[in-house]
Amino acid sequence: MKKNYCPIDTFINSIKGKRKGTIILHLNQGDKRYSELVKLLPDISERMLTKQLKELESDRLIKRTVFSEVPPRVEYSLTALGKEIYPILKGMFKGGVLFEKSKK
Repeated sequence: MKKNYCPIDTFINSIKGKRKGTIILHLNQGDKRYSELVKLLPDISERMLTKQLKELESDRLIKRTVFSEVPPRVEYSLTALGKEIYPILKGMFKGGVLFEKSKK
């Protein structure tokens, strides 16, 4: 039996989660170290941030680069796919702002 699915659901499932969209929006501004992301997202725990980063990496939206230095340095950046979905997320951001304004 053929499975029915919608590509919209595939997209939403990839970006839903605690601040995944926001992480992508920040990484579009340039590569970020883990500590920078912690400062940019003070409203989530480091454990949750780590989980979201791993999921985004698993979905091939971000890339994690480990530099062999002492102490170790890790940077996160958008992949080509992450860069491609950025305009969609930016549109969703603008839509969120519109909804917030309409509720006032």
